[in-house]
Amino acid sequence: MEYQVGSFQTPVRMRSSALLETSCGYLLQELQMIWNEVGEDQFEREKVMLDLEQECLEVYRKKVDSANVSRARLHQELAEAEAEFTHLLLSLGERSLPGRPEKMTGTLKEQLDSITPALREMRLRKDDRMKKFRSVQGQIQKISAEIAGQPEYNDSSMAIVNENDLSLKKLEEYQVDLQRLHNEKNERLQRVEKYIDKVHNLSAILGMDSSMIITKVHPSLNELSGMSKNISDSILAKLNSTVESLEEEKQKRLEKICQLGKALTNLWNLMDTPSSDRQLFSHVTDLLSVSSEEVSDPGTLTPIIIQQAEAEVKRLDQLKASKMKELFLKKQNELEEICNKSHMEIPSQSEMDNIINLLNSGEIDHADLLMSMDEQITRAKEEASSRKAIMEKVERWMMARDEERWLEEYNRDENRYSVSRGAHKNLRRAERARITANKIPALVDLLLAKSKSWEEERKKVFLYDEVPLLAMLEEYNMSRLEKEEEKLRQREKKKVQSQVIVEQENLFTTRPGTSNRRPSNRSLNGGLSNAMPLNRRLSLGIQHLGSNSINSATQGISFIKEGGKAQGEKMFARLSLGSHLRDETASVVSTFSGPVSP
Repeated sequence: MEYQVGSFQTPVRMRSSALLETSCGYLLQELQMIWNEVGEDQFEREKVMLDLEQECLEVYRKKVDSANVSRARLHQELAEAEAEFTHLLLSLGERSLPGRPEKMTGTLKEQLDSITPALREMRLRKDDRMKKFRSVQGQIQKISAEIAGQPEYNDSSMAIVNENDLSLKKLEEYQVDLQRLHNEKNERLQRVEKYIDKVHNLSAILGMDSSMIITKVHPSLNELSGMSKNISDSILAKLNSTVESLEEEKQKRLEKICQLGKALTNLWNLMDTPSSDRQLFSHVTDLLSVSSEEVSDPGTLTPIIIQQAEAEVKRLDQLKASKMKELFLKKQNELEEICNKSHMEIPSQSEMDNIINLLNSGEIDHADLLMSMDEQITRAKEEASSRKAIMEKVERWMMARDEERWLEEYNRDENRYSVSRGAHKNLRRAERARITANKIPALVDLLLAKSKSWEEERKKVFLYDEVPLLAMLEEYNMSRLEKEEEKLRQREKKKVQSQVIVEQENLFTTRPGTSNRRPSNRSLNGGLSNAMPLNRRLSLGIQHLGSNSINSATQGISFIKEGGKAQGEKMFARLSLGSHLRDETASVVSTFSGPVSP
């Protein structure tokens, strides 16, 4: 007989025979024996067996469900482990882990056991990488905070690390950024130190308390504060502004010191202060020729030094007021000396007396008076310098005129060729004076050109002892021309007189029958040969007289020729030859003494 139990559809005997091999089968056999003994109904037996099968099925189903849940959990753990492992590989920038197979085989537990060590290794690597990232980023945040002006920030654990990117490349980027910040911090610290050094130096020069100035900028900059120095942009700007203000104060004080030094120097020079008194303020006057950058000694520009210099200037000003008249007279004498030396116009005495009256009454400022006198002296020196080249040539002209006047007096002396003591010296001087006098026309022409150029440039008349120099030169040229013309007239007059005398002598001494006689070639040649040196001397004398004298000489010769036409060509040639020789001799003796050895 077969029994249907649920969905098994298996005969009871077959199941009973299978169960006999187990404890459940033994118990079922015992139950059937009890039923047989009791005489249980077959229907009841089937019902009990069906209930037993249902109960067993439920137990198996629970076991299977529990096994499925356990398997699913293992799958999930394995998947999560693989996902975490992959994520760690990606976040750490690793492609794979050495020693872990690419493909996993075996049961789930075997696969999970194989990935667990690798996952543990990756987690350790992540923790180590996180520490490095947190350290680098913490330093970056700290230095950034210091640069931003928040040096109190010091908690590196607050750094937020991006766990999705823990690669070495990213870590290197952070390290590069950190190095850049380190460099910037060092550079800022160096700038701060330079500013602080400048503040110390400038404060020492100006006599200020550098500690107070630095603390006023920021307390952390003081070495005694024990805080990290603030290196923010605002602090750097304040330090720069502080240094600039100190440098401006230094420049102002230096300018003040220079003004006081110049005032002291001017007052010393005006009042002839002895060097021992000047030495007391040499530290002030020594700053006149230095720039602001060169002033570096401590205490050079302190307020005390400025006050002392001001007090000294005030004292000297008071002393100057009492000596102003004496100083003015000294300046006046200096101005007059410059004007006299250069033969310039001297300020009128009435004008100087008026200034003295104003000075005595106190109606004129001392500084303005000295400045006015200095300006006049400067202008006088400048004009004297511009007149120097002309004045040197005027002096030469004056000396040459003196020599020329002496030569004229010497030439008028009829006893100049007499044999007496000192005559040879006069001859030498006459020769030198003649050379000097011959240079006068060129010197006068040069003076005229330079004087005209000077007047055109200055738009004023060149005065020599209040007389226009051009008028003096032109007057001299006129007088020189008149003298030259007078000399030529006298010379021609003498020639004509000599010619007439010679003609008369020849007329009285000429006999009939001897008119055809001619002097021998020997005597004629001898006469001509003796006349040649005289001719050369005469030509030199004529050259010295200039072009006007040559024209006058030519006119005189033509006059002589016209006067001798009536006597015939032979008579004229003979008479003119003798007259000419005598005239040459007289002229040369009167105007040219011949070469004299020095």
